[in-house]
Amino acid sequence: MVSLTVTPVLCYWLLQGKKNRDGEPVVEKDSLLLRILKGLFGWVIRGSVAAAVPILIAASIVVAISGLALYSMERDFLPPFNEGAVQVNVLMPAGTSLSKSSEVATIAGDLIRQVPEVRTLSRRTGRAELDEHAEGVNVTEFIASLDESSRSRATILKDIRERLDDLSASAGIVYNAEQPLQHLISHMISGVKASVGIKLYGFDLDTLQRNARAIEAVLKEVEGTEDVQIEQQTNIPQLQIQVLGDRLPQYGLTRMDVTEFVETAMNGQVVSEVLENQRKFDLVIRLDEKFREDISSLGRLSINLPGGGTTKLENVAMIRESSGPNQIKREKVQRRIVIQCNVAGRGLVDVVEEVRRKVQPIDAALPKGYRLEYSGQFESQQRASRMIAILFAVSLIGMFLVLYSMFKSVNLALQVMVALPMAFIGSVAALRLTDQTLTIAAMVGFISLCGIATRNGILLINHYLHLVKFEGETWSRELIVRAGKERLAPVLMTALTSGIGLVPLALAAGETGKEILYPVATVIIGGLISSTLLEFLVRPALFWQFGFNAAKRVVERADETTELVEE
Repeated sequence: MVSLTVTPVLCYWLLQGKKNRDGEPVVEKDSLLLRILKGLFGWVIRGSVAAAVPILIAASIVVAISGLALYSMERDFLPPFNEGAVQVNVLMPAGTSLSKSSEVATIAGDLIRQVPEVRTLSRRTGRAELDEHAEGVNVTEFIASLDESSRSRATILKDIRERLDDLSASAGIVYNAEQPLQHLISHMISGVKASVGIKLYGFDLDTLQRNARAIEAVLKEVEGTEDVQIEQQTNIPQLQIQVLGDRLPQYGLTRMDVTEFVETAMNGQVVSEVLENQRKFDLVIRLDEKFREDISSLGRLSINLPGGGTTKLENVAMIRESSGPNQIKREKVQRRIVIQCNVAGRGLVDVVEEVRRKVQPIDAALPKGYRLEYSGQFESQQRASRMIAILFAVSLIGMFLVLYSMFKSVNLALQVMVALPMAFIGSVAALRLTDQTLTIAAMVGFISLCGIATRNGILLINHYLHLVKFEGETWSRELIVRAGKERLAPVLMTALTSGIGLVPLALAAGETGKEILYPVATVIIGGLISSTLLEFLVRPALFWQFGFNAAKRVVERADETTELVEE
Protein backbone atom coordinates (compact mmCIF):
# COMPACT_ATOMS: atom_id res chain seq x y z
CA MET A 1 0.00 0.00 0.00
CA VAL A 2 2.86 2.39 0.74
CA SER A 3 4.37 1.89 -2.71
CA LEU A 4 1.00 2.50 -4.39
CA THR A 5 0.72 5.84 -2.58
CA VAL A 6 4.32 7.02 -2.94
CA THR A 7 4.81 6.15 -6.62
CA PRO A 8 2.19 8.57 -8.08
CA VAL A 9 3.43 11.38 -5.82
CA LEU A 10 7.03 10.75 -6.86
CA CYS A 11 6.09 10.68 -10.54
CA TYR A 12 4.12 13.96 -10.14
CA TRP A 13 7.11 15.59 -8.46
CA LEU A 14 9.48 14.48 -11.20
CA LEU A 15 7.12 15.70 -13.92
CA GLN A 16 6.60 19.08 -12.25
CA GLY A 17 10.31 19.60 -11.79
CA LYS A 18 12.25 20.84 -8.81
CA LYS A 19 11.46 24.30 -7.42
CA ASN A 20 13.40 26.65 -5.19
CA ARG A 21 12.13 28.32 -2.01
CA ASP A 22 10.47 31.07 -4.03
CA GLY A 23 8.49 28.53 -6.03
CA GLU A 24 10.45 29.12 -9.22
CA PRO A 25 11.57 26.09 -11.27
CA VAL A 26 15.19 25.12 -10.87
CA VAL A 27 17.21 25.05 -14.10
CA GLU A 28 18.69 21.57 -14.46
CA LYS A 29 22.37 21.38 -15.34
CA ASP A 30 24.43 18.52 -16.71
CA SER A 31 26.64 16.71 -14.26
CA LEU A 32 30.36 17.25 -14.36
CA LEU A 33 30.94 13.88 -16.02
CA LEU A 34 28.36 14.54 -18.73
CA ARG A 35 29.79 18.03 -19.41
CA ILE A 36 33.24 16.50 -19.83
CA LEU A 37 31.89 13.82 -22.16
CA LYS A 38 29.95 16.36 -24.21
CA GLY A 39 33.05 18.50 -24.57
CA LEU A 40 35.11 15.50 -25.64
CA PHE A 41 32.54 14.10 -28.07
CA GLY A 42 31.80 17.59 -29.42
CA TRP A 43 35.46 17.85 -30.39
CA VAL A 44 35.30 14.37 -31.96
CA ILE A 45 32.17 15.25 -33.98
CA ARG A 46 33.71 18.49 -35.30
CA GLY A 47 36.81 16.58 -36.35
CA SER A 48 34.64 13.93 -38.02
CA VAL A 49 32.77 16.51 -40.11
CA ALA A 50 35.97 18.35 -40.99
CA ALA A 51 37.73 15.18 -42.19
CA ALA A 52 34.71 13.22 -43.42
CA VAL A 53 36.31 11.51 -46.42
CA PRO A 54 39.48 10.21 -44.67
CA ILE A 55 37.41 8.96 -41.73
CA LEU A 56 34.99 7.11 -44.00
CA ILE A 57 37.87 5.56 -45.93
CA ALA A 58 39.57 4.50 -42.69
CA ALA A 59 36.30 3.02 -41.36
CA SER A 60 35.83 1.06 -44.60
CA ILE A 61 39.35 -0.34 -44.32
CA VAL A 62 38.79 -1.39 -40.70
CA VAL A 63 35.50 -3.10 -41.66
CA ALA A 64 37.30 -4.95 -44.47
CA ILE A 65 40.07 -6.05 -42.07
CA SER A 66 37.42 -7.29 -39.62
CA GLY A 67 35.79 -9.25 -42.43
CA LEU A 68 39.10 -10.91 -43.30
CA ALA A 69 39.73 -11.65 -39.62
CA LEU A 70 36.30 -13.28 -39.34
CA TYR A 71 36.86 -15.29 -42.53
CA SER A 72 40.18 -16.61 -41.25
CA MET A 73 38.78 -17.46 -37.83
CA GLU A 74 38.48 -21.12 -36.90
CA ARG A 75 34.90 -22.39 -36.87
CA ASP A 76 33.09 -24.87 -34.64
CA PHE A 77 29.55 -26.14 -34.21
CA LEU A 78 29.24 -25.37 -30.48
CA PRO A 79 31.68 -23.82 -28.02
CA PRO A 80 33.64 -26.32 -25.90
CA PHE A 81 31.71 -27.49 -22.85
CA ASN A 82 33.10 -27.76 -19.36
CA GLU A 83 31.05 -30.64 -17.98
CA GLY A 84 33.35 -31.60 -15.14
CA ALA A 85 33.43 -35.18 -16.44
CA VAL A 86 35.09 -37.27 -19.12
CA GLN A 87 33.83 -40.33 -20.99
CA VAL A 88 36.40 -42.84 -22.25
CA ASN A 89 35.31 -45.71 -24.51
CA VAL A 90 37.74 -48.63 -24.71
CA LEU A 91 37.24 -51.16 -27.54
CA MET A 92 38.84 -54.58 -27.54
CA PRO A 93 38.89 -56.78 -30.68
CA ALA A 94 35.55 -58.39 -31.52
CA GLY A 95 35.08 -61.78 -29.88
CA THR A 96 37.10 -60.88 -26.78
CA SER A 97 35.79 -62.77 -23.75
CA LEU A 98 34.21 -60.97 -20.83
CA SER A 99 37.02 -62.00 -18.49
CA LYS A 100 39.75 -60.69 -20.81
CA SER A 101 37.82 -57.49 -21.51
CA SER A 102 37.37 -56.95 -17.78
CA GLU A 103 41.08 -57.54 -17.19
CA VAL A 104 42.12 -54.93 -19.76
CA ALA A 105 39.44 -52.50 -18.53
CA THR A 106 40.85 -52.77 -15.00
CA ILE A 107 44.29 -51.77 -16.28
CA ALA A 108 42.79 -48.89 -18.28
CA GLY A 109 40.83 -47.74 -15.22
CA ASP A 110 44.00 -47.71 -13.10
CA LEU A 111 45.72 -45.54 -15.73
CA ILE A 112 42.81 -43.08 -15.83
CA ARG A 113 42.78 -42.82 -12.02
CA GLN A 114 46.41 -41.64 -12.17
CA VAL A 115 45.23 -38.34 -13.68
CA PRO A 116 45.30 -35.88 -10.75
CA GLU A 117 41.90 -34.34 -11.48
CA VAL A 118 39.96 -37.65 -11.53
CA ARG A 119 37.73 -37.82 -8.43
CA THR A 120 35.51 -40.84 -9.16
CA LEU A 121 35.48 -43.42 -11.94
CA SER A 122 32.64 -45.71 -12.98
CA ARG A 123 32.80 -48.50 -15.54
CA ARG A 124 30.35 -50.40 -17.73
CA THR A 125 31.45 -53.33 -19.88
CA GLY A 126 29.03 -54.29 -22.65
CA ARG A 127 25.35 -53.43 -22.97
CA ALA A 128 22.28 -55.67 -22.98
CA GLU A 129 20.94 -56.92 -26.30
CA LEU A 130 17.71 -54.96 -25.91
CA ASP A 131 19.55 -51.75 -24.99
CA GLU A 132 19.03 -48.84 -27.36
CA HIS A 133 22.79 -48.79 -27.99
CA ALA A 134 23.64 -52.47 -27.58
CA GLU A 135 27.37 -53.24 -27.37
CA GLY A 136 29.36 -56.44 -26.99
CA VAL A 137 31.43 -57.26 -23.94
CA ASN A 138 34.49 -56.10 -25.85
CA VAL A 139 33.35 -52.47 -25.33
CA THR A 140 33.93 -50.74 -21.98
CA GLU A 141 32.71 -47.24 -21.10
CA PHE A 142 34.33 -45.17 -18.34
CA ILE A 143 32.77 -42.05 -16.80
CA ALA A 144 35.27 -40.02 -14.77
CA SER A 145 34.15 -37.04 -12.68
CA LEU A 146 36.79 -34.34 -12.34
CA ASP A 147 37.81 -31.93 -9.62
CA GLU A 148 38.33 -28.26 -10.42
CA SER A 149 41.82 -27.62 -11.66
CA SER A 150 44.01 -24.94 -13.14
CA ARG A 151 44.54 -27.23 -16.13
CA SER A 152 42.17 -26.83 -19.07
CA ARG A 153 39.74 -29.47 -20.32
CA ALA A 154 41.87 -30.05 -23.42
CA THR A 155 44.99 -30.58 -21.28
CA ILE A 156 43.23 -33.14 -19.08
CA LEU A 157 41.94 -35.06 -22.10
CA LYS A 158 45.43 -35.03 -23.59
CA ASP A 159 46.83 -36.42 -20.32
CA ILE A 160 44.29 -39.28 -20.37
CA ARG A 161 45.09 -40.10 -24.01
CA GLU A 162 48.82 -40.17 -23.36
CA ARG A 163 48.36 -42.61 -20.45
CA LEU A 164 46.21 -44.93 -22.60
CA ASP A 165 48.55 -44.85 -25.62
CA ASP A 166 50.95 -47.43 -24.14
CA LEU A 167 48.08 -49.78 -23.31
CA SER A 168 46.67 -49.31 -26.81
CA ALA A 169 49.98 -50.33 -28.36
CA SER A 170 50.46 -53.41 -26.14
CA ALA A 171 46.90 -54.76 -25.86
CA GLY A 172 45.65 -53.79 -29.31
CA ILE A 173 42.78 -51.72 -27.98
CA VAL A 174 41.20 -48.62 -29.49
CA TYR A 175 39.95 -45.83 -27.25
CA ASN A 176 37.93 -42.64 -27.58
CA ALA A 177 38.04 -39.85 -24.99
CA GLU A 178 35.52 -37.00 -24.88
CA GLN A 179 33.05 -35.35 -22.50
CA PRO A 180 29.75 -37.21 -21.97
CA LEU A 181 27.42 -34.51 -23.31
CA GLN A 182 29.68 -33.83 -26.28
CA HIS A 183 29.73 -37.56 -26.94
CA LEU A 184 25.93 -37.80 -26.80
CA ILE A 185 25.46 -34.79 -29.08
CA SER A 186 27.69 -36.39 -31.71
CA HIS A 187 25.88 -39.71 -31.35
CA MET A 188 22.41 -38.18 -31.62
CA ILE A 189 23.31 -36.07 -34.63
CA SER A 190 24.60 -38.82 -36.89
CA GLY A 191 24.99 -42.06 -34.93
CA VAL A 192 28.76 -41.53 -34.89
CA LYS A 193 30.41 -41.42 -31.48
CA ALA A 194 32.86 -38.68 -32.43
CA SER A 195 32.91 -35.07 -33.65
CA VAL A 196 33.71 -36.06 -37.24
CA GLY A 197 32.47 -39.15 -39.04
CA ILE A 198 33.28 -40.15 -42.62
CA LYS A 199 30.78 -42.71 -43.88
CA LEU A 200 31.95 -44.88 -46.76
CA TYR A 201 29.11 -46.59 -48.66
CA GLY A 202 29.50 -49.52 -51.04
CA PHE A 203 28.85 -53.20 -51.69
CA ASP A 204 31.98 -55.27 -51.11
CA LEU A 205 33.20 -55.40 -47.51
CA ASP A 206 36.85 -55.95 -48.47
CA THR A 207 36.79 -52.86 -50.70
CA LEU A 208 35.17 -50.82 -47.91
CA GLN A 209 37.78 -51.90 -45.37
CA ARG A 210 40.70 -51.28 -47.74
CA ASN A 211 39.60 -47.71 -48.53
CA ALA A 212 38.69 -47.09 -44.88
CA ARG A 213 42.25 -47.93 -43.83
CA ALA A 214 43.59 -45.50 -46.45
CA ILE A 215 41.31 -42.73 -45.13
CA GLU A 216 42.34 -43.55 -41.55
CA ALA A 217 45.99 -43.05 -42.49
CA VAL A 218 45.14 -39.63 -43.99
CA LEU A 219 43.20 -38.56 -40.89
CA LYS A 220 46.13 -39.37 -38.61
CA GLU A 221 48.31 -36.96 -40.60
CA VAL A 222 45.91 -34.01 -40.22
CA GLU A 223 46.78 -31.64 -37.40
CA GLY A 224 44.08 -31.44 -34.72
CA THR A 225 42.62 -34.94 -35.11
CA GLU A 226 42.45 -37.24 -32.09
CA ASP A 227 41.08 -40.75 -31.42
CA VAL A 228 41.14 -41.72 -35.10
CA GLN A 229 39.56 -45.13 -35.61
CA ILE A 230 37.65 -47.28 -38.07
CA GLU A 231 34.31 -48.74 -37.10
CA GLN A 232 35.19 -52.14 -35.68
CA GLN A 233 34.66 -54.84 -38.29
CA THR A 234 36.81 -57.96 -38.03
CA ASN A 235 36.57 -61.48 -39.38
CA ILE A 236 35.47 -64.09 -36.86
CA PRO A 237 35.13 -67.92 -37.19
CA GLN A 238 31.79 -68.97 -38.64
CA LEU A 239 29.95 -72.17 -39.44
CA GLN A 240 28.30 -71.80 -42.84
CA ILE A 241 25.42 -74.03 -43.96
CA GLN A 242 24.62 -73.53 -47.65
CA VAL A 243 21.46 -75.17 -49.05
CA LEU A 244 22.08 -77.18 -52.27
CA GLY A 245 19.10 -76.10 -54.32
CA ASP A 246 19.67 -78.55 -57.19
CA ARG A 247 19.23 -81.54 -54.83
CA LEU A 248 16.03 -80.42 -53.12
CA PRO A 249 13.57 -81.65 -55.84
CA GLN A 250 15.04 -85.14 -55.49
CA TYR A 251 13.83 -85.24 -51.85
CA GLY A 252 10.68 -83.16 -52.30
CA LEU A 253 12.02 -80.42 -50.00
CA THR A 254 12.02 -76.65 -50.30
CA ARG A 255 14.57 -74.14 -49.10
CA MET A 256 12.18 -73.10 -46.34
CA ASP A 257 12.02 -76.67 -45.04
CA VAL A 258 15.80 -76.84 -44.71
CA THR A 259 16.35 -73.34 -43.31
CA GLU A 260 13.61 -73.76 -40.67
CA PHE A 261 15.16 -77.08 -39.64
CA VAL A 262 18.62 -75.50 -39.33
CA GLU A 263 17.23 -72.51 -37.43
CA THR A 264 15.53 -74.79 -34.90
CA ALA A 265 18.68 -76.88 -34.45
CA MET A 266 21.12 -73.97 -34.13
CA ASN A 267 19.08 -71.08 -32.73
CA GLY A 268 16.21 -72.91 -31.06
CA GLN A 269 12.44 -72.67 -31.24
CA VAL A 270 9.93 -71.85 -28.50
CA VAL A 271 7.48 -74.76 -28.22
CA SER A 272 5.75 -74.06 -24.91
CA GLU A 273 5.84 -72.08 -21.65
CA VAL A 274 6.79 -73.23 -18.17
CA LEU A 275 5.10 -71.71 -15.12
CA GLU A 276 6.97 -71.64 -11.82
CA ASN A 277 4.95 -69.93 -9.09
CA GLN A 278 4.26 -66.48 -10.58
CA ARG A 279 7.13 -66.62 -13.05
CA LYS A 280 6.86 -67.66 -16.69
CA PHE A 281 9.64 -69.11 -18.87
CA ASP A 282 9.84 -70.06 -22.55
CA LEU A 283 10.54 -73.73 -23.29
CA VAL A 284 13.08 -73.83 -26.14
CA ILE A 285 14.32 -76.88 -28.02
CA ARG A 286 17.65 -76.92 -29.86
CA LEU A 287 20.83 -78.95 -30.19
CA ASP A 288 23.23 -79.10 -27.31
CA GLU A 289 26.20 -76.75 -27.72
CA LYS A 290 28.79 -79.52 -28.33
CA PHE A 291 26.75 -80.82 -31.29
CA ARG A 292 26.16 -77.32 -32.73
CA GLU A 293 29.93 -76.90 -33.14
CA ASP A 294 30.63 -80.39 -34.61
CA ILE A 295 30.38 -80.49 -38.42
CA SER A 296 30.11 -84.29 -38.59
CA SER A 297 27.26 -84.32 -36.03
CA LEU A 298 25.41 -81.61 -37.94
CA GLY A 299 25.80 -83.48 -41.20
CA ARG A 300 24.16 -86.59 -39.72
CA LEU A 301 21.02 -84.74 -38.56
CA SER A 302 17.89 -86.29 -40.07
CA ILE A 303 15.27 -84.20 -41.91
CA ASN A 304 11.78 -85.61 -42.30
CA LEU A 305 10.68 -85.87 -45.92
CA PRO A 306 7.14 -84.91 -47.08
CA GLY A 307 6.31 -88.46 -48.33
CA GLY A 308 7.72 -90.17 -45.29
CA GLY A 309 11.23 -91.21 -44.45
CA THR A 310 14.25 -89.08 -43.65
CA THR A 311 17.50 -87.89 -45.15
CA LYS A 312 20.70 -86.49 -43.72
CA LEU A 313 21.31 -82.74 -43.66
CA GLU A 314 24.61 -83.21 -45.50
CA ASN A 315 22.66 -84.58 -48.49
CA VAL A 316 20.83 -81.27 -49.06
CA ALA A 317 23.29 -78.72 -47.63
CA MET A 318 27.01 -78.01 -47.66
CA ILE A 319 28.44 -77.50 -44.14
CA ARG A 320 31.85 -75.93 -43.71
CA GLU A 321 33.96 -73.81 -41.37
CA SER A 322 34.73 -70.33 -42.62
CA SER A 323 35.17 -66.77 -41.41
CA GLY A 324 33.15 -63.61 -41.90
CA PRO A 325 32.66 -60.11 -40.53
CA ASN A 326 31.48 -59.79 -36.95
CA GLN A 327 28.93 -57.20 -38.08
CA ILE A 328 27.63 -55.66 -41.28
CA LYS A 329 26.05 -52.25 -40.88
CA ARG A 330 23.73 -50.69 -43.40
CA GLU A 331 22.43 -47.19 -43.93
CA LYS A 332 20.35 -45.78 -46.78
CA VAL A 333 19.94 -49.30 -48.19
CA GLN A 334 23.71 -49.71 -48.56
CA ARG A 335 26.53 -51.31 -46.65
CA ARG A 336 28.70 -48.73 -44.93
CA ILE A 337 31.73 -48.38 -42.70
CA VAL A 338 32.61 -45.32 -40.60
CA ILE A 339 35.98 -43.66 -40.05
CA GLN A 340 35.75 -41.27 -37.11
CA CYS A 341 37.83 -38.87 -35.05
CA ASN A 342 37.59 -36.10 -32.49
CA VAL A 343 39.05 -32.64 -32.88
CA ALA A 344 41.37 -30.89 -30.41
CA GLY A 345 43.37 -27.70 -30.71
CA ARG A 346 41.75 -26.57 -33.98
CA GLY A 347 38.36 -25.50 -35.28
CA LEU A 348 36.09 -28.33 -36.36
CA VAL A 349 35.29 -26.85 -39.79
CA ASP A 350 38.95 -26.13 -40.56
CA VAL A 351 39.93 -29.72 -39.75
CA VAL A 352 37.16 -31.17 -41.93
CA GLU A 353 38.02 -28.90 -44.85
CA GLU A 354 41.65 -30.05 -44.70
CA VAL A 355 40.51 -33.67 -44.43
CA ARG A 356 38.32 -33.22 -47.50
CA ARG A 357 41.24 -31.88 -49.53
CA LYS A 358 43.52 -34.75 -48.53
CA VAL A 359 40.85 -37.46 -48.94
CA GLN A 360 39.77 -36.17 -52.37
CA PRO A 361 42.22 -38.44 -54.31
CA ILE A 362 40.83 -41.51 -52.49
CA ASP A 363 37.27 -40.36 -53.15
CA ALA A 364 37.99 -39.85 -56.84
CA ALA A 365 39.49 -43.35 -57.14
CA LEU A 366 36.53 -45.17 -55.56
CA PRO A 367 34.84 -47.77 -57.80
CA LYS A 368 31.44 -47.03 -59.28
CA GLY A 369 28.69 -47.35 -56.68
CA TYR A 370 30.95 -46.30 -53.78
CA ARG A 371 30.73 -42.84 -52.17
CA LEU A 372 31.82 -40.79 -49.16
CA GLU A 373 29.65 -38.74 -46.82
CA TYR A 374 30.85 -36.41 -44.06
CA SER A 375 28.70 -36.36 -40.94
CA GLY A 376 28.85 -35.65 -37.22
CA GLN A 377 28.90 -32.19 -35.69
CA PHE A 378 30.40 -30.81 -38.91
CA GLU A 379 27.22 -31.71 -40.79
CA SER A 380 25.06 -29.92 -38.21
CA GLN A 381 27.36 -26.88 -38.27
CA GLN A 382 26.96 -26.54 -42.02
CA ARG A 383 23.18 -26.91 -41.84
CA ALA A 384 22.82 -24.45 -38.94
CA SER A 385 25.13 -21.91 -40.64
CA ARG A 386 22.99 -21.95 -43.77
CA MET A 387 19.84 -21.45 -41.73
CA ILE A 388 21.36 -18.57 -39.74
CA ALA A 389 22.56 -16.91 -42.97
CA ILE A 390 19.03 -17.06 -44.37
CA LEU A 391 17.52 -15.68 -41.16
CA PHE A 392 20.15 -12.92 -41.05
CA ALA A 393 19.27 -11.87 -44.60
CA VAL A 394 15.56 -11.87 -43.75
CA SER A 395 16.29 -9.78 -40.64
CA LEU A 396 18.20 -7.18 -42.67
CA ILE A 397 15.40 -6.92 -45.20
CA GLY A 398 12.83 -6.55 -42.42
CA MET A 399 14.92 -3.86 -40.70
CA PHE A 400 15.30 -1.93 -43.94
CA LEU A 401 11.57 -2.00 -44.62
CA VAL A 402 10.76 -0.77 -41.10
CA LEU A 403 13.33 2.03 -41.34
CA TYR A 404 12.09 3.03 -44.78
CA SER A 405 8.51 3.22 -43.54
CA MET A 406 9.76 5.43 -40.69
CA PHE A 407 11.91 7.91 -42.67
CA LYS A 408 10.38 7.49 -46.15
CA SER A 409 13.95 7.61 -47.49
CA VAL A 410 16.21 4.84 -48.75
CA ASN A 411 19.26 6.97 -47.99
CA LEU A 412 18.37 7.56 -44.33
CA ALA A 413 17.37 3.92 -43.84
CA LEU A 414 20.78 2.83 -45.09
CA GLN A 415 22.43 5.52 -42.94
CA VAL A 416 20.91 3.90 -39.86
CA MET A 417 21.98 0.41 -40.96
CA VAL A 418 25.60 1.58 -41.21
CA ALA A 419 25.66 0.89 -37.47
CA LEU A 420 25.84 -2.83 -38.32
CA PRO A 421 29.35 -2.85 -39.81
CA MET A 422 30.44 -0.52 -36.99
CA ALA A 423 29.18 -3.08 -34.48
CA PHE A 424 30.74 -5.87 -36.55
CA ILE A 425 34.20 -4.40 -35.89
CA GLY A 426 33.87 -4.70 -32.11
CA SER A 427 32.30 -8.15 -32.22
CA VAL A 428 35.12 -9.64 -34.27
CA ALA A 429 37.72 -7.91 -32.09
CA ALA A 430 36.03 -9.34 -28.96
CA LEU A 431 36.12 -12.89 -30.37
CA ARG A 432 39.79 -12.47 -31.27
CA LEU A 433 40.79 -10.99 -27.92
CA THR A 434 39.05 -13.77 -25.98
CA ASP A 435 40.58 -16.43 -28.26
CA GLN A 436 37.24 -17.93 -29.29
CA THR A 437 36.23 -19.73 -32.46
CA LEU A 438 33.26 -18.79 -34.63
CA THR A 439 30.41 -20.95 -33.35
CA ILE A 440 26.66 -21.05 -33.89
CA ALA A 441 26.27 -19.27 -30.55
CA ALA A 442 28.47 -16.39 -31.76
CA MET A 443 26.43 -16.15 -34.96
CA VAL A 444 23.25 -15.83 -32.90
CA GLY A 445 24.98 -12.99 -31.04
CA PHE A 446 25.62 -11.19 -34.34
CA ILE A 447 21.92 -11.35 -35.24
CA SER A 448 20.85 -10.16 -31.77
CA LEU A 449 23.28 -7.24 -32.06
CA CYS A 450 21.63 -5.92 -35.24
CA GLY A 451 18.56 -4.51 -33.51
CA ILE A 452 20.51 -3.12 -30.55
CA ALA A 453 23.10 -1.35 -32.70
CA THR A 454 20.59 0.41 -34.99
CA ARG A 455 18.77 2.14 -32.13
CA ASN A 456 21.55 4.70 -31.68
CA GLY A 457 21.39 5.64 -35.36
CA ILE A 458 17.63 6.12 -35.13
CA LEU A 459 18.10 8.44 -32.13
CA LEU A 460 20.65 10.64 -33.90
CA ILE A 461 19.02 10.91 -37.32
CA ASN A 462 15.62 11.55 -35.78
CA HIS A 463 17.15 14.37 -33.74
CA TYR A 464 18.74 15.92 -36.84
CA LEU A 465 15.29 16.11 -38.42
CA HIS A 466 13.67 17.32 -35.20
CA LEU A 467 16.10 20.23 -34.76
CA VAL A 468 15.46 21.47 -38.28
CA LYS A 469 11.66 21.04 -38.24
CA PHE A 470 10.88 22.33 -34.75
CA GLU A 471 13.84 24.28 -33.37
CA GLY A 472 14.87 26.37 -36.37
CA GLU A 473 18.28 24.83 -36.97
CA THR A 474 19.81 25.10 -40.43
CA TRP A 475 21.55 22.39 -42.38
CA SER A 476 25.05 23.10 -41.10
CA ARG A 477 27.91 21.53 -39.22
CA GLU A 478 26.64 23.07 -36.00
CA LEU A 479 23.43 21.06 -36.44
CA ILE A 480 25.39 17.79 -36.40
CA VAL A 481 27.49 18.87 -33.42
CA ARG A 482 24.46 20.02 -31.41
CA ALA A 483 22.44 16.88 -32.19
CA GLY A 484 25.36 14.64 -31.24
CA LYS A 485 25.92 16.39 -27.91
CA GLU A 486 22.22 16.45 -27.03
CA ARG A 487 21.80 12.80 -27.86
CA LEU A 488 25.01 11.69 -26.11
CA ALA A 489 23.28 10.78 -22.83
CA PRO A 490 20.42 8.74 -24.46
CA VAL A 491 22.88 6.91 -26.71
CA LEU A 492 25.13 6.02 -23.79
CA MET A 493 22.12 4.97 -21.70
CA THR A 494 20.91 2.73 -24.54
CA ALA A 495 24.31 1.03 -24.83
CA LEU A 496 24.88 0.73 -21.09
CA THR A 497 21.48 -0.75 -20.26
CA SER A 498 21.92 -3.30 -23.05
CA GLY A 499 25.49 -4.18 -22.15
CA ILE A 500 25.64 -4.12 -18.35
CA GLY A 501 23.23 -7.03 -18.02
CA LEU A 502 25.53 -9.16 -20.17
CA VAL A 503 28.73 -8.38 -18.25
CA PRO A 504 28.33 -11.28 -15.76
CA LEU A 505 28.02 -13.70 -18.69
CA ALA A 506 31.04 -12.17 -20.43
CA LEU A 507 33.07 -12.71 -17.24
CA ALA A 508 31.94 -16.35 -16.96
CA ALA A 509 34.46 -17.83 -19.39
CA GLY A 510 34.89 -21.54 -18.78
CA GLU A 511 32.15 -21.79 -16.15
CA THR A 512 29.91 -24.84 -16.35
CA GLY A 513 26.51 -24.03 -17.82
CA LYS A 514 27.62 -20.71 -19.38
CA GLU A 515 29.34 -22.14 -22.46
CA ILE A 516 26.58 -21.18 -24.91
CA LEU A 517 25.79 -17.75 -23.39
CA TYR A 518 29.42 -16.65 -23.08
CA PRO A 519 30.09 -16.15 -26.83
CA VAL A 520 26.68 -14.48 -27.26
CA ALA A 521 27.47 -11.97 -24.52
CA THR A 522 31.00 -11.41 -25.82
CA VAL A 523 29.80 -10.62 -29.34
CA ILE A 524 27.05 -8.24 -28.18
CA ILE A 525 29.24 -6.32 -25.71
CA GLY A 526 32.09 -5.96 -28.22
CA GLY A 527 29.67 -4.75 -30.88
CA LEU A 528 28.00 -2.27 -28.51
CA ILE A 529 31.33 -0.73 -27.55
CA SER A 530 32.49 -0.21 -31.13
CA SER A 531 29.11 0.92 -32.50
CA THR A 532 28.60 3.42 -29.65
CA LEU A 533 32.06 4.96 -29.97
CA LEU A 534 32.02 5.06 -33.76
CA GLU A 535 28.47 6.50 -33.71
CA PHE A 536 30.03 9.89 -32.94
CA LEU A 537 32.99 9.47 -35.28
CA VAL A 538 31.65 7.80 -38.41
CA ARG A 539 27.97 8.80 -38.29
CA PRO A 540 28.60 12.59 -38.46
CA ALA A 541 31.02 12.15 -41.36
CA LEU A 542 28.63 9.88 -43.23
CA PHE A 543 25.61 12.16 -42.69
CA TRP A 544 27.60 15.27 -43.66
CA GLN A 545 28.92 13.61 -46.82
CA PHE A 546 25.88 11.66 -48.04
CA GLY A 547 22.81 12.36 -45.90
CA PHE A 548 22.14 16.09 -46.05
CA ASN A 549 20.23 16.15 -49.32
CA ALA A 550 18.09 13.15 -48.39
CA ALA A 551 17.29 14.66 -44.98
CA LYS A 552 16.32 17.98 -46.62
CA ARG A 553 13.90 16.20 -48.93
CA VAL A 554 12.33 14.35 -45.99
CA VAL A 555 11.77 17.64 -44.10
CA GLU A 556 10.40 19.39 -47.21
CA ARG A 557 7.93 16.56 -47.86
CA ALA A 558 6.85 16.68 -44.21
CA ASP A 559 6.27 20.46 -44.47
CA GLU A 560 4.25 20.05 -47.66
CA THR A 561 2.11 17.36 -46.02
CA THR A 562 1.51 19.60 -43.00
CA GLU A 563 0.43 22.50 -45.25
CA LEU A 564 -2.01 20.30 -47.16
CA VAL A 565 -3.53 19.03 -43.93
CA GLU A 566 -3.95 22.58 -42.59
CA GLU A 567 -5.63 23.71 -45.83
